[in-house]
Amino acid sequence: QVQLVESGGGLVQPGGSLRLSCSASTSINIFNTMGWYRQSTGKERELVATFNNSGRTNYGDSVKGRFTISRDSAKNTVYLQMNSLKAEDTAVYYCSAATYGSYVYWGQGTQVTVSS
Repeated sequence: QVQLVESGGGLVQPGGSLRLSCSASTSINIFNTMGWYRQSTGKERELVATFNNSGRTNYGDSVKGRFTISRDSAKNTVYLQMNSLKAEDTAVYYCSAATYGSYVYWGQGTQVTVSS
């Protein structure tokens, strides 16, 4: 059973930065796509950032230029560097991993709150 564990969330002031981590219980090289999604109260889950095994990245329009997704295969970890945070970035952030068979694993989520 694959497990994804997010960490790094918390309370940050507008304009601040956070780095989220997603640690996988297996090699991340077995996944076709990994990434981050978020869900705020009353809204649907939305794409934040993903990458595939070809190295192609994809970002949601609202985070382009501010967030960066990266990975460390040796540590089986995916990161999300979030800069210039805004109040509207407040959400629960979920790590996801999709296999080549299109099965998707999800982490339990980590809360990010941007507030002064």
